[in-house]
Amino acid sequence: MSAVVESETRDRVAVITLNRPAARNALSSQLLTELAAAFAAADADAAVDVIVLTGADPAFCAGLDLKELGSGGGPGPMPDFRRTDGTRAPFGAAAKPVIGAINGVAITGGLELALACDFLVASERARFADTHARVGIQPGWGLTVLLPEAVGMRRAREMSATGNFVDAETALAWGLVNHVVAHAELLDHALGLAGDIASNDARAVRRIYATYDENALGTGRDGWDTEGRVVAKWNDGHFSASDIESRRAEVAERGRDQL
Repeated sequence: MSAVVESETRDRVAVITLNRPAARNALSSQLLTELAAAFAAADADAAVDVIVLTGADPAFCAGLDLKELGSGGGPGPMPDFRRTDGTRAPFGAAAKPVIGAINGVAITGGLELALACDFLVASERARFADTHARVGIQPGWGLTVLLPEAVGMRRAREMSATGNFVDAETALAWGLVNHVVAHAELLDHALGLAGDIASNDARAVRRIYATYDENALGTGRDGWDTEGRVVAKWNDGHFSASDIESRRAEVAERGRDQL
């Protein structure tokens, strides 16, 4: 079985790439396992100060692999990985700064993957959508906490209720991403920012990031706990692999129309 996550280190920066381009980098059980392992390795590597996460073109990540999920295979609705602060994430703990280089669509679980990064640089081709409600599943990696933090509650509610796509320039205006750059310049721009971070005192950067997490949990822990209870109850009573499979093509077609 070939690697579906690639990792390389450049000048104290680990570049982790989702590598299922034919499946739009959908989060299969194999990819999630390899992604968590790649993050753990980068976080433990003394030669790495910053992590850049991106996808193999044409997509960043289309979310959980609905084909695998709809067939009854795969990881179930949500693997329970944990961040360093104890909250859930699509990958394991990472104390080091994580920059998301969003090269294409980031949909549902892929949007949560992007939100789990510390900040985002987007290609002009990037598009963002939350289609949890269209598929009939609940977010479990912190979307109901992290999306309102990024774009505000009203815009977050709109994205989750409509499932509509937000383009890169709108994402910039809303505060979801920090920068929008030409597609060909995306990785270089992200690496430039990573180099700026790596030129600082690494221990100081990590302590500041830990303080951000501690401060956020002072007001945000209840939101994480609430989402965890909701997704667990939903999965017990409402999660249906057959329903997901029947909705998958409809959601994909609607997305193609919007893009």
